[in-house]
Parts: sequence; C-alpha cells; structure tokens
Amino acid sequence: MVDTGSELTWLPKDVLETLGIGARRRRDFLTATKQIVQRSVGYAILRSEDFETVDEVVFAEPGDMLLLGVRTIEGFGVMVDNISHRFVATTTLVA
Repeated sequence: MVDTGSELTWLPKDVLETLGIGARRRRDFLTATKQIVQRSVGYAILRSEDFETVDEVVFAEPGDMLLLGVRTIEGFGVMVDNISHRFVATTTLVA
C-alpha cells in the first residue's frame, strides 16, 4: 500500500531481519488513532518497478500496516498515479 500521509516505509520486521537489515534506533510514531507506538528503524535500498532509493524503514510488527511512505516515493523521483495505480517519473526540483 502506498501512503503519502506516512513519512516512512513500514515493512515486516521478520522480512527486514531475513534480508540482513539491522535496526539502528527506536522511534516514536503517532498512529491515525492518536496512539503513540515505538518501533525500530533501519536503512535499506528499496526498489519498485524501475525505481530505486535508499531510505529509513520501520520494522513493522504483527498488526501494523505495511506501506510505502512519502520519503521513499520522493526518493524514487515519482508521483503516484491514483487512476492507473502506478508510479510516474517526475523531474526533481532544485532549491
């Protein structure tokens, strides 16, 4: 699931550990229900379709949503086409 309202990408903890991605620190997150949860965060190379980026990933626990966050989407250099449900390459803006 792609969630432009979520800053970080959430992937299953066991999958990240199997891939050798280590937890680097713990962070607090505010859920949509206003609950604060603490999760481990690590670094990963993420790929989808023909796009790739390096980003922080959250070690999702059972019951957590799995999603692709806005920082990963921006790192891919894409926009989400909500009609065709795919990524569309964009030009990156320079400050």
